Amino acid sequence: MPDQYQAERTISAVFKEESQLDGVVRRLLDRGVPQDHISMMGKNFQSNTRITGFITKKDVILGGLRSGAIFGSLFGSFLSLLTGVGILFIPFIGSVVAAGPLGAVLLGAASGALAGSAGAGLVSALVTLGMPEDKAAVYQTRVEAGEFLVMAEVPADKAGEIQLLLESAGGEEITVNEMTLPRASAGKCNSVADLPPEVRSHLSEEAQETFMRSYNTALDQSNDPLEAEHAAWKTIHEQYDEDGNGVWSLAKATV
Repeated sequence: MPDQYQAERTISAVFKEESQLDGVVRRLLDRGVPQDHISMMGKNFQSNTRITGFITKKDVILGGLRSGAIFGSLFGSFLSLLTGVGILFIPFIGSVVAAGPLGAVLLGAASGALAGSAGAGLVSALVTLGMPEDKAAVYQTRVEAGEFLVMAEVPADKAGEIQLLLESAGGEEITVNEMTLPRASAGKCNSVADLPPEVRSHLSEEAQETFMRSYNTALDQSNDPLEAEHAAWKTIHEQYDEDGNGVWSLAKATV
């Protein structure tokens, strides 16, 4: 999708049945909503979506890349149309499958910028992101009951159109918020603040600087953000050890 796509509103809805979701995602894509502006969350995805064995970005980080970065190997599933699929544990709900930018935000929230709110459950995390508390509470209750939350980030002049689309597809509890989900920089990092929260929270300040330099160098060479992230973590593992809190902060002795 072109870079000029400007998301200014988030339209959220819940769907009772997984069978409704494929059509919703495809219709959103057909209306020009980029895949990285569509989020989905639910507990009861069926086995044909092949969620078993997924690993999250946090698993890759904490596992030292031993498992490799495998996201959304969901051939034949509508989830393969979205970005950043992973399994998360959310208090009061349990294990959920989350896809799209909401999943990435909540991964970071587990130990990053939203740590306090995420620890209190989905309600607090959504409120921190700008959603009214009453609506966030409804969404948490319905996801906990086995329904599915869908969120689409859209330009302001498309909000009404996308709201009608979700309604016609069977969406309930639809809300329009003047919020969008935070994202890490897609290009080079100008400062450590550009690093995703789930990265920063596992690195000391010195290690953050090391990560950023390695990432930028690798991105110049490959122009592939995922490959650059792999290279940066490899550098961290070569130069640092973890402390007792899982933070890469202990510089290895040089010989």
